[in-house]
Amino acid sequence: MNLHISIAKTHLLAKKKQTITAMLGVTFGIGMFILMIGVITGVNEYLTDSMLESTAHVRMYNDLASSNRTSIIEETLLSTLEVASTLHQKPKNIKLSIRNGMQIVSDLKNHPEVAGVSPQLSSQVFYNYGPVQLNGNIAGVNIVDEDNLFDVAGKIKAGRMESLLTTGNGLIMGAGLAKKLNAQVGDRITITTPFGGSMTLKIVATFATGNVQIDNVKSYASIGTVQKILQRDPGYITTISVNLKDMNDAKKIAPELQAKYGIKSEDWETANAVILQSFVIRNIMTYVIVTTLLVVAGFGIYNIMSMTINDKMKDIAIMKATGFTARDIVIVFMLQAVIVGFFGASLGLMIGGSLAYWVSTIPVDFGEFASMTRFPVNFDPMHYLFGIIFGVGATCLAGFLPSRKAGKIDPVDIIRG
Repeated sequence: MNLHISIAKTHLLAKKKQTITAMLGVTFGIGMFILMIGVITGVNEYLTDSMLESTAHVRMYNDLASSNRTSIIEETLLSTLEVASTLHQKPKNIKLSIRNGMQIVSDLKNHPEVAGVSPQLSSQVFYNYGPVQLNGNIAGVNIVDEDNLFDVAGKIKAGRMESLLTTGNGLIMGAGLAKKLNAQVGDRITITTPFGGSMTLKIVATFATGNVQIDNVKSYASIGTVQKILQRDPGYITTISVNLKDMNDAKKIAPELQAKYGIKSEDWETANAVILQSFVIRNIMTYVIVTTLLVVAGFGIYNIMSMTINDKMKDIAIMKATGFTARDIVIVFMLQAVIVGFFGASLGLMIGGSLAYWVSTIPVDFGEFASMTRFPVNFDPMHYLFGIIFGVGATCLAGFLPSRKAGKIDPVDIIRG
C-alpha cells in the first residue's frame, strides 16, 4: 500500500496545475452547493417561522353556525297539522363564548403535552383618533401568556409590553395601525364596538410582526378591559390558543381536546392548509435546484478525473508492464481521487460557508414593519456533512470508472496508441 501511496503522490505532484484544476472543480461544485442550499433553505425557514410565530399549534373556539332550518312559529306548529313556511329568516344571535373557558385553560396548563396556553377575547372595533376612524380588531389577552406563546415582547417597537400590566385601560397597538392614525405611545384612542360599546384607551406600546394583515388592524388589551368594552362577564372568552411541546403532534392532539371539552379544536396544519401546499411546492423546487446543481458538479468532476487519467495512460502502461495488476491501477487512481476529493471538498466547504456567512450579514430593508433585518441563511451542519461526503464520493466514482477501464487495457495497445 505504501508503494501505491507513493505513486499516487508522484502523479499528483508531477502535474500540479492539472491537480489544482481537478481540486478547483470539486471546490466550485461543493462551494456553490453550500451557498445555494444555505440561502434557499434559510429563506424557506424564515417564511415558515413567520407564518407560525402568530399561529397557535391548536386553536380552540366555538364553531357555531346559525341555522335557518327552523323558526319559532315552525316549532310551535310542529305538533299540529298546520303547515308553516318562513321566508328570508334572519340568523339567530349566537354566543361565541366558551363555557367554563377559564377552567379549561387551567386544566390545559396541566396537560403533559402542552407547553403554553393563552385565553383570548377578540372583537371587531373602530379606532377613533381625532377625525380619523379605522376598522380593526382588538384582542383581550393575558399578555404574559400571550408573550409565552408568540413572543410579543420581541416584536415591541416602542414602549414596553409590561406597561399593559400596570396601566389601567392600556393598549398595545400594531405599528401599521398607529402610523395610519398618526398616533404614538402615550396617546389616548377611543374604541367603539359594532354594538355601541365605547372606551378610551391609552397606547402603552406598539408592535410589529412583519405581517401587514396583523400590524395594520390588531391591538392588544387586557381581557378585563375588552370584557368591559363588550359589556361581558369576567369569565367571557372566545378563543383558547394552545402551544404544544412538539408542534408536529397538533394533528393528533387537536381531536382529543375537541372530544374532551366539546369545543372546536383546529390544528395549525388544517388552519394553514393552503399555505402549507405552497410550502410543499417550494420545497420540491428547492430539491430540484440543489439536485441539478449536484448533478452538474458531478459531471464536471467526472470529466476532470477522466482527463487526468487519460493523460497518464503511458504511466499506466509502464506500471502494468512492470507487474502491476488492474486492481493496483484502480487503487493508485482511487487514492488520487480521494485526495483530490477531500481537499477540494474541504476548500469548497470553507469558501461556500464564508460566502453564506457574508450573505447572512447583508442588511435587508423591507420597511419599518418587517421583522427581518439580515438575509436569512441556514447553517445546518448536515449540509456540510453531505457536501464533504458527496465531494469525496463523486470524485472517487469519477476516478474509479475510467481507472477500472484503463486497468483492463493491454499495455502494448497503450504504447502503440
